[in-house]
Amino acid sequence: MGDELLLNIQYLWQKRESIIVTWLVSYSAVLFVPILISLVIYAQANDTLKSEIHRANDSLLKQMRYTIDTQIDLMKRLNMEMTWSPTLQTLMYSNQPAKEAPYTAYQLVKEFRLYKTSYASIDEFYVVWKKDNSVLRSGNIRDMKTAFHTIHNTGVLAYDAWRERILGAGTNQFMLLPHLNAAPAESSIAYVTQLPHDLNGQETGTVVVMADTGRFQEAIESISGFSGGTLMILNQHNEILMSNRPGSEELKPFMDGSRVLLDQSKAGESELFYMDSTVSDLKYALIIPSGLYWEKAVYVRNFTYISIMVSLIGAGVLTWFFMRRNYSPIQQLVESLKDKGTQSVPAERNELRFIQKVIMNTRSENNEIAQQLQKHQHVLRSNMINRLLKGKQDTLVPYEEAFRSFQMPLHSSEFAVILFVIENEENLYAKLPGIDINERNKLIYLIISNVVEELSLQQNHAGYVAEVDDMMVCLVNLKADSSDRHHDLHTIAAEAQRFLDRYDMELTVSISGLHSSWIGIAEAYQEAVDAMEYKMVLGKKGIITYEDIRSDALEEDSFGYDYPLQVEQQLINFIKAGDIGQASAFMQEITKRNFDKPVMSLTLARCLIFNLVGTMIKAMNELGDSENSTLANYSQRIDDILACDTIQEMQTALQALLEEVCAYAAEKRVNNVSQEREDAIRHLVAQVTSYIACNYDDANLNVNAIGEHFELKGSYLSKLFKNQTGEGLLDCIHKYRIQQAKEMIRHKQESINEISRLVGYNDAATFIRVFKKYEGITPGKYKEIH
Repeated sequence: MGDELLLNIQYLWQKRESIIVTWLVSYSAVLFVPILISLVIYAQANDTLKSEIHRANDSLLKQMRYTIDTQIDLMKRLNMEMTWSPTLQTLMYSNQPAKEAPYTAYQLVKEFRLYKTSYASIDEFYVVWKKDNSVLRSGNIRDMKTAFHTIHNTGVLAYDAWRERILGAGTNQFMLLPHLNAAPAESSIAYVTQLPHDLNGQETGTVVVMADTGRFQEAIESISGFSGGTLMILNQHNEILMSNRPGSEELKPFMDGSRVLLDQSKAGESELFYMDSTVSDLKYALIIPSGLYWEKAVYVRNFTYISIMVSLIGAGVLTWFFMRRNYSPIQQLVESLKDKGTQSVPAERNELRFIQKVIMNTRSENNEIAQQLQKHQHVLRSNMINRLLKGKQDTLVPYEEAFRSFQMPLHSSEFAVILFVIENEENLYAKLPGIDINERNKLIYLIISNVVEELSLQQNHAGYVAEVDDMMVCLVNLKADSSDRHHDLHTIAAEAQRFLDRYDMELTVSISGLHSSWIGIAEAYQEAVDAMEYKMVLGKKGIITYEDIRSDALEEDSFGYDYPLQVEQQLINFIKAGDIGQASAFMQEITKRNFDKPVMSLTLARCLIFNLVGTMIKAMNELGDSENSTLANYSQRIDDILACDTIQEMQTALQALLEEVCAYAAEKRVNNVSQEREDAIRHLVAQVTSYIACNYDDANLNVNAIGEHFELKGSYLSKLFKNQTGEGLLDCIHKYRIQQAKEMIRHKQESINEISRLVGYNDAATFIRVFKKYEGITPGKYKEIH
């Protein structure tokens, strides 16, 4: 029996993590939330209701204060007018003869008639004249006893008590006095002011202003919202001047003799509120029974408790019903999963965790399969693009179907190829330390492919990137209705360069022409490759368009190769002379003359660079002195120049080497010739050159004639000239004449004989021989080609 009980306890303890227990706790928690909210709302409603009741009571007291303060203010104003009446002041304080006093009193009584008219709501007012032991009223003067019996003798107050109260009252004091002509209560609220003593220190009298309590009672009963509480008017001593319910049971707990205790807001079953008058020392109090005060709050509380009980009972029944109903499918699902071979997995006590575990295992297996498929799909897609670019057509699967299977939409049958080459790949690798080389390549490929394909999409075309021959290739399928496709392709390339520059990627981009059909893709790729080769001429980090390359290649007037032997010899002479300025300018003129067109043939460009390198080698060999480090290592320097990727890099390297060689040559010349002699010789050479330019058309101009002009031996002058310029004086004369002849041939219509005479040759045969020596062709042939 004990063992069975123990097993039942263990079973129930194991079920504590079951989903049905979890639901029970969850539903219970959800159930207690609205209950808690209901309690909070009840508390807030209770506080709000209490605040509203307080505000209503305050509003009631404010109405009472406003109504009664109006009457009190009239009483005070009348009292002030009577007190400060000039006639009253004359009667009480002047030294007039005794026989004149009755007349003054008569004048004062007449004034009181006007006050009676102006203050109709004031029921009674008079002045007690103590000196004459009389009372001055509106229209008559009576002795004090007669006045008492006329005004106050209701049997409530004796004459002596009245006299003592009136004459002994303080200044500006409210009190309750009987009044014969008042309402059934036969009482009035009196505002009594004791007049100051006269000059002899004698008491003068008292001003009394009275308003029947019936007027105040009517004012109180006319207040809207009055709910049957006890309203009171209290004087400055907290004594009751008037109450709508005198002697009520609610009032007794707040009384201390004749005074009302205002320092406690609740006593017994009643609550008290009060407010000070704004025009006097009076106070207005309100006492309300707590039952009336909390009647609505009790209703709200009872309703809240009942609704909570109903909610608990109904929610408990519905919770159990839906819990059992919802648990059945989960239980069946758990059983079905266990039947499918999950029995070997340790059973979970919580059904949802068990289902989640099974689902997560299944999803993990599916993700692994999907990743494998994705990898294969990427490889297959890249292989398909690669074969298309290389022109290897697959006939087994149509390309349209292959593109659809790889989720690669096609917009038209028009294609183009954009080729990207990273020029700073080594620097990029240096900025990614700790990453495997393959991972770096994948990262760079991912960045470029995402950027380029997104930019193609922005231009309403479809771009698909693959890596071919260590280059990034984007196959662009063009939209059929695109208006300017060439501009769109250039925009894609330019935006890709700008964006990838943020990642410090320096790209050279080439763009093919537009081609139709699948076969044209291979041709487009080859065009992009051909265009990329032209970065040797145009430089790196640019955008090279095949259409521009082809259009320049077809121009009939494009420059050819222009580097004749005499020009090479001149450059060598400048180098040997150590004149870096002239040598640099002359080499720049050569390159500018050949590369001044936007595009030059790659073959001719390479040939020119090789010949310039050969010129440098010739000049360095002629300089000799292999001990110099610049000349001794020129072989390695030449290899570095030829290894450059672009013409601009080669020119920069050549210029650096040229500067070193010229510096060496200049230093060598300085060591052989003093500076003063060098300057003199340089000046003489300049004069000789100028003389040749002025007299080249003289047939008698020769070395001896020039020597005689400068008073030097012709052979010596020619030697000085050659040492300074690198060429003989006779060669200089012939070259200048041939140069002028070439200009005449290009711009004039004279015959060869006439031109030979104009440049200083009497014999045309001599002219032709010299021209062919320096230009490699005859003047006639030169005229034909120009």
